Amino acid sequence: MRSMSNTAFDQMFDQLNDESTPSRLDALRSLMRMHERGELAQPVSGNNVNNHIHTFYSFSPYSPAKAVYLAWSSGLATAGIIDHDSVAGAREFIEAGSIAGLPVTVGFECRCSFKSTPFEGRRLNNPDQLSVAYVTLHGIPHKKLEEADSFLKPYREKRNIRNRLMLDRLNQRLTPYGLELDFDADILPLSQFSSGGVVTERHILYALASELTGDELYRQFLLGLYKSQLIESIYVDADDELPHITEFVAAAERLGAIPAYAYLGDVGHSVTGDKKAQAFEDSYLGELLGYLKETGMKAVTYMPARNTDAQLDRIKSLCEAYGFFQISGEDINSPMQKFICEKIETPGFMHLIDSAWALIGHELAAENGINMGMFSENTVKTTPNLDERVKYFAGLARENYSSS
Repeated sequence: MRSMSNTAFDQMFDQLNDESTPSRLDALRSLMRMHERGELAQPVSGNNVNNHIHTFYSFSPYSPAKAVYLAWSSGLATAGIIDHDSVAGAREFIEAGSIAGLPVTVGFECRCSFKSTPFEGRRLNNPDQLSVAYVTLHGIPHKKLEEADSFLKPYREKRNIRNRLMLDRLNQRLTPYGLELDFDADILPLSQFSSGGVVTERHILYALASELTGDELYRQFLLGLYKSQLIESIYVDADDELPHITEFVAAAERLGAIPAYAYLGDVGHSVTGDKKAQAFEDSYLGELLGYLKETGMKAVTYMPARNTDAQLDRIKSLCEAYGFFQISGEDINSPMQKFICEKIETPGFMHLIDSAWALIGHELAAENGINMGMFSENTVKTTPNLDERVKYFAGLARENYSSS
């Protein structure tokens, strides 16, 4: 096999994170041509899927184009973009998937308020704040992306008010050591806020890590340490920047997308290194899922690598009992994480592969009208059995990509 110079590869690989979206996509096209000509090795592809890949439109070292390239070169069969409070990277992710020949799905993650519900005052899946939970919206029809952004934009703007307050708290702790961070000069440039991205707590903590070291791996280590040990002392409770859980489900209905609760489970040892041992929703999980079913939530997403076998067996059983669509994806936001989760290809989790394909099939169908989607009233009436619906939409996606 011929090989290209490391310098040429490095230049194109670095260009995947260029400031310009067209330049990033051009770099991806160049890399794919190199693979086609045999100058770069083809990846060994399999059945593995990942529906929870963050990009630098929330917090991640990857542009959408770079995330797709790494997903493809890791051997993923499908990939899904999930950014916090943002869909700004979705269209680039879709185009990058087309260039790489990788089937993709698009969505976002946000936090919701559970005030005035039976779970007010309880710790759900959020380590930082009571009465607040992380949720995801999957399978957004592409023609609805601008509407999704309109829903999220006010929350991104309100979030920066709280971000500035948290930075003030951090600076109070840093002043005795001769350090001080400026939100506009040190935090905003690390984000894609001006292009529709969001500023998160991780941006603030990463800025602090960057003040202390220029080594990227050590920065990531410090970020995980700060996230688990420092954030509690500077955290300001979120309020106005949070949609209520009922507002989130209503928005999902308008968009024709699939709302999901992100199961965390009690944490003993954090495999991602950014969570301390803590109890979350396990003690009242059945009660919670029952409530979510009543609100109109359609799915539960979970990450097999994060949980014990007992937790995974329980969440699967409860999803089946309550009729929740099961989605999976490993939360990718660090260069130290693998895009592949080996557990998904084991017998107890193969259904999550069909789920990923079904999300893609749902997006394809919903482009012809949201009444064609997997959870529309029309579709549920025609095919009430969830397993049959998953099989149908997964087949739709596989057929589409096998013939393209």
